[in-house]
Amino acid sequence: MSTDKKVKGPASYFPSIEEKYGHPIDYWLNLIKEKEGMKHMEIVNWLKSEHSVGHGHANALVAYHRAQKQD
Repeated sequence: MSTDKKVKGPASYFPSIEEKYGHPIDYWLNLIKEKEGMKHMEIVNWLKSEHSVGHGHANALVAYHRAQKQD
């Protein structure tokens, strides 16, 4: 049996986000951190309009960021 654990959830988008937009995930998470107080979809729409991030990628980044805050 393989001991490799397949990444699931929002983090599964990370390799394609880094490849497509040319920035590491920490770059995006730091931008999102600056938007504290905004609602989930407000941040998604901001990433889409200001940084041309696709909806699925933006949603995954925001969902991941919010999940980390709850830990």
